[in-house]
Amino acid sequence: MAARLVKRCTCLLREATRVAPAVAPVGRLRLTQAAPRTLTSSATSPSSHFPGSLSGLLEREQVFTTRPEQQEVDQLIKKATRPEELLELLGGGHRLHENHAALMLIQLSRLLSDKPEYKASLTRDARFQQLLQLVDSQIASVWHGPLVRLLRSLYTLALPAACKELQSVEQEVRWRLRRLRYKHLAFLAESSATYMQERGSQELLAELLLHLERRWAEIEDGRTVVAMMAKTGPLSEPLMTRLEDKCLELVEQFGPDELRKVLVTLAAQNRRSVPLLRAISYHLVQKPFPLTKCILLDLAYAYGKLGFQQPQVFQRLAADLLPHMPSLTSGEVARCAKSFALLKWLSGPLFEAFVQHVLDRAQTIPVPYLCNVLLAFAHLNFRPEREDQFFHLVHEKLGPALTGLHPALQVDVVWALCVLQRVRETELRAVLRPDLHTQFLEGRSPRDQGTFQKLLHINASAHLEHPEYAGPHLPASALVPRLSALDGKVTPLQKELQDTLKGLLGDSSRGSFTVPTQYGWVLDAEVLLDPESQFLPPRDFVAPHLTPPSGSQPLPPGAKRLAFLRWEFPNYGSRSRDLLGRFALARRHVRAAGFLVVDVPYYEWQELRSEWQKGAYLKDKMRKAVAEELAK
Repeated sequence: MAARLVKRCTCLLREATRVAPAVAPVGRLRLTQAAPRTLTSSATSPSSHFPGSLSGLLEREQVFTTRPEQQEVDQLIKKATRPEELLELLGGGHRLHENHAALMLIQLSRLLSDKPEYKASLTRDARFQQLLQLVDSQIASVWHGPLVRLLRSLYTLALPAACKELQSVEQEVRWRLRRLRYKHLAFLAESSATYMQERGSQELLAELLLHLERRWAEIEDGRTVVAMMAKTGPLSEPLMTRLEDKCLELVEQFGPDELRKVLVTLAAQNRRSVPLLRAISYHLVQKPFPLTKCILLDLAYAYGKLGFQQPQVFQRLAADLLPHMPSLTSGEVARCAKSFALLKWLSGPLFEAFVQHVLDRAQTIPVPYLCNVLLAFAHLNFRPEREDQFFHLVHEKLGPALTGLHPALQVDVVWALCVLQRVRETELRAVLRPDLHTQFLEGRSPRDQGTFQKLLHINASAHLEHPEYAGPHLPASALVPRLSALDGKVTPLQKELQDTLKGLLGDSSRGSFTVPTQYGWVLDAEVLLDPESQFLPPRDFVAPHLTPPSGSQPLPPGAKRLAFLRWEFPNYGSRSRDLLGRFALARRHVRAAGFLVVDVPYYEWQELRSEWQKGAYLKDKMRKAVAEELAK
């Protein structure tokens, strides 16, 4: 089979060398050091001895020719600084070959790129229309490079989608897609994909993406793959997957800027490609190349957006950012603090530097940036060394500006102050007033529900931690737990904890499980102990933490109410055993509500192998909680 194929190709090439040029070529492709012979089709060409007509084949195939020598008109086109200079070349008696008209249009689009007001008048110029017609008549002879640049130029000149000449160029590009080099396809994708989407050239765009996907192995440089990921990745899932594979292959050649661009592209598209992220992280840690301020900020943003944990990278980012702190703007500090908060990474020296930056710019820092820094501190439960000075500034800046913020941001800021135990009555009153919280009570969007949950926490802080606060509070109807609070997926730790506790109780009526409270928190379990440490049925006794309150009997003297709270891996900071701000607030509220808290952290539970060990662990935890209470 292979021998027959080689024989037929040999016959084809032998016949091609005997064919005399008779008609104009249908297309051209540069061949280095090629002879000036041109391969064409001829109506009088003899038929070859192999099946099929050679002339029919040649009409559909590309041809080989040498590049025309540089002429004076080429220099005039390149040196033109005004559209008039280009249009005058049409009637100047110059000898124009097939590429000159395309090059003139390309240069026109460059000259008008920063002068959009002249585009409309240009398209009405008769000489411009003549130029378009000249290109249309010679489109089959335009070389590949000028052709793809011509299409981009016609798009930027804002020609109407129904323009015959534009459609002709688009059609010619579609015919040549298979023969274009990958760099031409990549140029089309980078420069024209957006125009194709906006102008309805969906068929051309679909074919372009298909060819890019099929020929992805032809990519040879990192710049191309990075640019393609940014421009065409969102348009085609299969293409993006191929580009990620190619990027993984070439990542060793990347410099810091290419690594930054890849990470930002992945973050913008929310693509968590773990193998690629691991490879990039490895090179960021192992290679000693310097990272500029902008690269450091973008890397922190990308890792935070993707939620990809890589402690060695975070250590380097934090260490490299410290020398740049004096040159950071308030916006960059807020952005950086938010990124590290999303990463759950608390670097003490870096966050103290954030505090110093805020204090140094106390008079000029905008309130939204200050709010972002405050939210980052609350998320990580970070309390600075200069705490009093920092929060004095926060209250001073927020005083007149709080009510002018977006309602959701007002709630976020006051919630952050509650987490950090620095909230004031005036700030509680500002977000618990009816005209603000009513807009979130009936909200169905996830964002509105999250804001309402924070309002419950703020209301709990006002009730449990600020007894002097007189109101307003949330209405009783708003405190009734919603079904969404109980819809969460049961984790293995939660199931094992409840099963083990049920075994200890012996009777399920002696405990309550998955208990939603009026404070916005859900207890994993609740049990009552009498003074002799015997279990009591909690449903029979008054439970003020529930809405509406259940039970009718008052709690016996000396009885103790225990709340079991499990702490999963995501509840802690990265590489830390300190709870994040939200969960520290939950523990504080449950204790303030009169419970003895039995903490069940994941890192202790996972060390227990048998059911007996788990039961003994819970018994010991309960005894310790009771002993600590008695010791007070």
